[in-house]
Amino acid sequence: MSAWVLPDHIADVLPSEARHIEELRRGLLDAARCYGYELVMPPMMEHLESLLTGTGETLDLQTFKLVDQLSGRSMGLRADTTPQVARIDAHLLNRQGVTRLCYCGPVLHTRPDRPHATREPLQFGAEIYGHAGLEADLEALQLARECLRVAGVRDTTIDLADVRIVRRLLSGMDLGPSLLSGLHAALAAKDSGELARLTRDFPADSRQGLLALPQLYGDESVLIEAQKVLERIPGVPEVLANLQWLASRLDGDGAAITFDLADLRGYAYYSGARFAIYAQGASDALVRGGRYDEVGAVFGRNRPAAGFSLDIKQLVALVPPRALKAAIRAPWGEAADVHAAISELRCAGETVVCVLPGHESEVDEFHCDRELRRIAGQWVVQTV
Repeated sequence: MSAWVLPDHIADVLPSEARHIEELRRGLLDAARCYGYELVMPPMMEHLESLLTGTGETLDLQTFKLVDQLSGRSMGLRADTTPQVARIDAHLLNRQGVTRLCYCGPVLHTRPDRPHATREPLQFGAEIYGHAGLEADLEALQLARECLRVAGVRDTTIDLADVRIVRRLLSGMDLGPSLLSGLHAALAAKDSGELARLTRDFPADSRQGLLALPQLYGDESVLIEAQKVLERIPGVPEVLANLQWLASRLDGDGAAITFDLADLRGYAYYSGARFAIYAQGASDALVRGGRYDEVGAVFGRNRPAAGFSLDIKQLVALVPPRALKAAIRAPWGEAADVHAAISELRCAGETVVCVLPGHESEVDEFHCDRELRRIAGQWVVQTV
């Protein structure tokens, strides 16, 4: 095998795409800062028990593991940054009031999490800690929408759900791991036949509600139907009202809003409302987020939390490439006057590409639409 061949689903990022990614990273961080989010930079590698505490089997399978040559302890390369930010909130900052944190950095996955995805996403995310009200859920959604706007993504669809609906339907039942896993799989696949088989011995109200969930997806009429079907399940009407509240605050933003009450993606992770944002041309959600109040419990500080994350590389692949950066071509020379002219242009924010002796610059990243020329003893920038 050639030494330059990279592992599957790992790729170099070449100049124009790299600039697009970097400009977008800066734009998203600026958007988060405008909402009052503070930037944190967790380490790429941690002790395995800290990295995976409370995150469940899925993240464990996605995490690369190695042995620390200094201590002999098992280490992991992060597959998700949210648990690290929860640790920072719980142990390092330890604030009493609301804390808003954001981050942006690479994560590594043992397997791609969707078809044709990279195993090295550039994960951007924002988390708000300390507020249990719907206002925090809405703020996370609004910031996620703003991030897509900054990226140039249009015509989005926001899909809303809430894991508490299924939890309320299963409340009070002693279900083994195998049965619970089967129920989750049947709901995810909207397999009504399998659901009917698995729930045949369930209480009537719970069984009726579970069997109805695969059909409860679509527009706002889903909530009206769900109120009728699930009204006798304690706590569910309030959950549905919360989803209605969130949806009503998004009206007029130009995004389509849908509901899928059987969607259990992240069931073990989320504790309340969750959302996914889709866009035309994307095979999977661009953004996933919601409420995950238990995320800090394993670190000894169970604070309300809501937020979202996205992969900047996925965004860049979806939107049109950015135009090449305008630049000035300049001759190479040792004379003080040419050095001064070039320095002045660069200090003013211009990109100046010097043509080295005997070589024309080969660049895909810049469009040299102007040239620095000596005219009547003065260095002048002229349009090419």
